[in-house]
Amino acid sequence: MKKLLILLLLPLLAYTQSPCDADVCVVQFNAGWNSGNDVDWHGKLKDCEIKYIDIAANPDVASKYEIVVVPTIVVFNGKEVKRFQADISFAIAATKSEVQEVVDEILMDQF
Repeated sequence: MKKLLILLLLPLLAYTQSPCDADVCVVQFNAGWNSGNDVDWHGKLKDCEIKYIDIAANPDVASKYEIVVVPTIVVFNGKEVKRFQADISFAIAATKSEVQEVVDEILMDQF
């Protein structure tokens, strides 16, 4: 019974795992057709790996990480920690300082 439960949960665990190699990673999921709403400060975050994934070019990634609106920024620490999603206008309201605060909290918790 334990083995069956583990086998059923493995796919769910894969969805929350980070697509990055680093412990702390911030991923911007967007699509080429929405490049006008790219988050320009995403690459300026400190003390974390930065990754950009175009879900139009990688549609399997959208379902794997349950991306329903773009842009979406997800902070990972091995698994998903926090998600920031765009509003109905496809613009994200989250600020660089809000996302950086999540990264800093993760790093402080490691001490």
